[in-house]
Amino acid sequence: MPKIYARRRLSILAGLTGLIAMTGLFTGPAAQAALPTPVSAATARTYLASLTVATEDRTGYNRDLFPHWITQSGACNTREVVLKRDGTNVVQDSSCAATSGSWYSVYDGATWYAASDVDIDHLVPLAEAWDSGADSWTTSRRQAFANDLTRPQLIAVTDNVNQAKGDQDPATWMPSRTTYHCTYARAWVQVKYYYDLSVDSAEKSALTSILNGC
Repeated sequence: MPKIYARRRLSILAGLTGLIAMTGLFTGPAAQAALPTPVSAATARTYLASLTVATEDRTGYNRDLFPHWITQSGACNTREVVLKRDGTNVVQDSSCAATSGSWYSVYDGATWYAASDVDIDHLVPLAEAWDSGADSWTTSRRQAFANDLTRPQLIAVTDNVNQAKGDQDPATWMPSRTTYHCTYARAWVQVKYYYDLSVDSAEKSALTSILNGC
């Protein structure tokens, strides 16, 4: 094929790709969520074996007991920091709100072009943490947990997927993308281990099964 036609063909393909992206029809990984890399499967298995197994107790839980989306720097709160981290070509206004960009949800494989379509998931839900030991924490420790940017605890995902997950643990909910199950389980165990949270028997069984397949 002559070079001029090859260049023209590439130009047309590039134009079509851009058009598809702008119209929201493209559902591939236009932006890869940047969850902090969790520990290896081997380390996660070791961590899981050391976690206390206990029955969960939600007595007294209130989401407000976990101050979240606190200011991180300037006008930017935790949500906006994660949106910027996990997105591609994210533009923020003077109040740090994301006004444009794209976000790829690793839970379901969808790409979104409006921040309003994206939730920041607490990988280990706040209610799950309460059930597992956070009921005895200080408010400052619960705040640190709810805004943790260092551990693999916060991630930008499709809003209705996050809402469907709710406060479920891996015994009853896992991302629809099975290729993400290993990463999800490794992250879950790392967070629980770091914060010295317990697991219930069904949760431990599910995590063991997933990690043994990693």
